[in-house]
Amino acid sequence: MKKISAVFLLAGIALAGSAQLRSVTNNGALKVVGTKLVNQKGQPVILRGMSLGWHNWWPRFYNAGAVSWLQNDWGCTVVRAAMGVEPDHGYIKEPTWSKEKVKEVINAAIKDGIYVIVDWHSHNIRLNEAKQFFTEIATEYGHQPNIIYEIFNEPAEIPWPDVKAYSEEVIKTIRAIDPDNVILVGSPHWDQDVHIVADDPIKGYNNLMYTLHFYAASHKQDLRNRGIYALKKGLPIFISESAGMEHTGNGNINEAEWTAWITWAEENKISWLVWSVTDKEETCSVLKPTASSTGNWGLNDLQPSGITTRALIRKYSGLKP
Repeated sequence: MKKISAVFLLAGIALAGSAQLRSVTNNGALKVVGTKLVNQKGQPVILRGMSLGWHNWWPRFYNAGAVSWLQNDWGCTVVRAAMGVEPDHGYIKEPTWSKEKVKEVINAAIKDGIYVIVDWHSHNIRLNEAKQFFTEIATEYGHQPNIIYEIFNEPAEIPWPDVKAYSEEVIKTIRAIDPDNVILVGSPHWDQDVHIVADDPIKGYNNLMYTLHFYAASHKQDLRNRGIYALKKGLPIFISESAGMEHTGNGNINEAEWTAWITWAEENKISWLVWSVTDKEETCSVLKPTASSTGNWGLNDLQPSGITTRALIRKYSGLKP
């Protein structure tokens, strides 16, 4: 009986929270003013949500049911479709299927009234393929205020001048079709070198933000200091991927550092997403393999990271625990 009661309680909370979490209905088209993401009224907005895992390895969660559950039960106002580019079944080898999976998430987010990050999930420069992909996405969805473009997930060992040149080309491609939706630009060294980017940002375009990624057990005050420096220099930051364990995705969760990161993001009105909606046997996966593909997850379907993440998003979204 306790399990049944818990399920009904979760469902009741979800229904009560769904209206207030239709973030696009409430906030409309987003733009960047100074270092802040703001809504159609010019008020600062903090988006909080989940990144799906690589679409080529966890396609089963790329569906409307999972997106709706993340909105209604977890309190997400944004989801991230992490489209794998190079691996098997990724965009390079299977472009049609890859776009179909991403569009399932986009369409679900639009229907549910939340924002969706379309993430070119790669560690390498693939300029021509990226331009082709974002041309199609911008043409089909650029008129929708829900769309946020993430044009380079995590530049690995690529210096900022090269990342900058690539980004300028992709931004130019998108802006020829979609003049105003927010674009997220990757920072070198797995999105940690925002201090370098802050000294030489891209000029000539509006509504750009720069991604900072952290894994709290590995990245601590030194990386936050880079973020503080970037903000002081006027660089708008967006945390499109983060979590509480080591950067490998494994190891113990550092609750204290994770709390410090989220507190810092909230104080500076920085949007944040957690990695990831997957069921792999690793610390950063929020779901157990027994979890349904289409949502309706009880607490017994969540791994420890999932339990903590759900609680954090609900807390800062103003929902009951």
